[in-house]
Amino acid sequence: MIRFGLRLTLAGGREAAVRLVVIALAVALGVGMLLIALTGLHGVSSQNDRYGWANSADVPGAERGADPLWWQLRVDGFDRRTVGRVDLAVTGPRSPVPPGLPRLPGPGEYYASPELAKLIAATPAAELADRFAGRRLAGTVGPVALPAPDSLVAVVGYTPAELSRRPGVSRVGTIATTAPTRCPNGCWSGIPSSGLQLILSVVAAALIFPLFILIGTATRLAATRREQRFAAMRLVGATPAQVSVVAAVEATVSAVAGTALGFVLFFLVRDTFAAIPFTGAPMFPADLALDPVTFLGVALGVPLVAALAARFALRRVQISPLGVTRRVTPRPPRAWRLIPLTAGLAELAYFVGRRPETTDGQIMAFLPGIFVIMIGLIVAGPWLTMAGARLVARRANRPASLIAARRLADNPRASFRSVSGLVLALFITSVAVGVMGSIAADRHPPGRGPNVASLFTLFRDERVAPVGDPVPAGLSTQPGVRGITVTRIPPQDVPVPEIPLGSYGWPDILASCADLARMPEVPRCAPGARTAWVWPDLAGPDDWTGTWPAADVDPALLPTMRAQSIVTLTDGSTTALETARTTLQLAHPMLYSPYTEVEFGVESAKVFEGWKRLANVVILASLAIAGCSLAVSIAGGLSERKRPFSMLRLTGVSLGTLRGVVALESVTPLLTAAVVALGAGLLAAHLFLTAQMELSLTPPAASFYVIVIAGIAASLAVIASTLPLLRRITGPEAARND
Repeated sequence: MIRFGLRLTLAGGREAAVRLVVIALAVALGVGMLLIALTGLHGVSSQNDRYGWANSADVPGAERGADPLWWQLRVDGFDRRTVGRVDLAVTGPRSPVPPGLPRLPGPGEYYASPELAKLIAATPAAELADRFAGRRLAGTVGPVALPAPDSLVAVVGYTPAELSRRPGVSRVGTIATTAPTRCPNGCWSGIPSSGLQLILSVVAAALIFPLFILIGTATRLAATRREQRFAAMRLVGATPAQVSVVAAVEATVSAVAGTALGFVLFFLVRDTFAAIPFTGAPMFPADLALDPVTFLGVALGVPLVAALAARFALRRVQISPLGVTRRVTPRPPRAWRLIPLTAGLAELAYFVGRRPETTDGQIMAFLPGIFVIMIGLIVAGPWLTMAGARLVARRANRPASLIAARRLADNPRASFRSVSGLVLALFITSVAVGVMGSIAADRHPPGRGPNVASLFTLFRDERVAPVGDPVPAGLSTQPGVRGITVTRIPPQDVPVPEIPLGSYGWPDILASCADLARMPEVPRCAPGARTAWVWPDLAGPDDWTGTWPAADVDPALLPTMRAQSIVTLTDGSTTALETARTTLQLAHPMLYSPYTEVEFGVESAKVFEGWKRLANVVILASLAIAGCSLAVSIAGGLSERKRPFSMLRLTGVSLGTLRGVVALESVTPLLTAAVVALGAGLLAAHLFLTAQMELSLTPPAASFYVIVIAGIAASLAVIASTLPLLRRITGPEAARND
């Protein structure tokens, strides 16, 4: 029977060949996207782990080992880009060598990543190269130590005597190979693993369901025609097992061909996909490597799913060979089908105010709810289709409307099946846009723009904060520097008054009003004040437009207090900012170099932008998959119904009426279920935001409605593109009995 099934599949004429090609292409698209999603999980984790070596000092017991290095991690910046820098000093011949280096740099040497080396060569020395204090470039850092191909990384050599005197220096005898799980003292890292696992789990869930629907829809192509053929085989003596083997062979051959083509498609687009900075930085193509588990799981799992889908689609033939010809109206769907959808929403609502503490707990809390809602939409779809059909029937005033409504009510399950993929895509779109839009509105509220002209040097550790004048010599006279203010930490015997300042409480840092007066675009002190209570960045909250409150402190005493920050106001040019940063960094080598208000959130902004890209990929991918499912389903449905449509044409029904029937049969379930899917998606997004982040859903922007309208319009275009087939498949010859 296997050989017979292969002959029917590969040599069954034009119809079999078209069916084989269509199913294979659909499966290939699904497999390619599934491989990208699965390898993306591994790729982002691999990229995150390549930050690990730089954070070796944060690993417990890192100082153990032969000849431990003196080690200081520094997170520098240049032109809104982050520079990961490690200063180290060799203590003996057995000191560990960081990855990507042929040897340890000696005093007066440094290694730089290829991108940083190019940047140093193309930039004036005062803006970047002088930060390495005249050291010689000994070589480049290899890819194994770079989170991304364009990462800016430097490893700088010092003598033990130079480096050991610095505050914040550690001893490292063992180099870490994975990203740190926690950074109590600060670190250089990518996406936090906890957020990564939660986001990617939701992404995988959002892609897998539409892929299964696409594969199942493609496998069912021409199911009615095959049912009749298999029923004929049963009538001449074939057993149910033999029919199952033939059906499985047909589905498996198409799925195997599609799976192989999907692997080819994956390797063709892998490099392009790796270059997209989903995590805020591009990945190496090798990050998207196929591990044996993923390879075998997809290579074996997809054909198995296709074979099961074929068996399920032809289940009536398994019962009786006459089951195909005895067409009876199935029982109408009941209202209980709304229960899973309601249960999924209730599950998300339960965790409002009960968010689990661990990442695994959060995944187990929210992911099942999303799954259940998606399943609920599929389960409730036929009932919603039936409700929409009855509404159309009550308002029908044309033959096309009446015929379409009666056909929908006769078998709403089959009618909804054609648009189920798009309904899920609209649900995913509404969830993604609702969540990401609300987070964006929370992180970037309306207000004044960020200060891009001031460099903020923060002394985070009070124990090593300098006393006296911490401003480097010559900084105030550099071109582009417009003013400098040093803020001070008040001693314990100076009480901090509880003076409300906007919505942020009260300021608790001191500054000289004379210094503030020399800085334009900075809030002024209260009239007559010589010392003021300020915020360390001199910016104040967004909703505050007043003056700094006076402090009863003699400005002459300020130099005796420890410095909290140095705020350097420039003209905003790259030259002024980077030259001032170089001067400040050489004077105060700390974990975090001076930064602007924009750069303060640059890493989190890059991560957020990466998540938005992921959301866009999910939206576009789900809409693309849904569009393919819709096209395959409608085209297959027309082919299966060509005989009844031909009979209608022979009885005088016009071609335009038949086209109206097909259009209404597709549009009615689409619009009915789409409204429910969009509402469920926005409600699910609100419940997730409330439970996970204590945020409320922000009404979607106009772009959301553009995406929804574009998705529905594209679906209508797919439906319209299949209507010309009616003329070709409903000729008189199609009405004859086979």
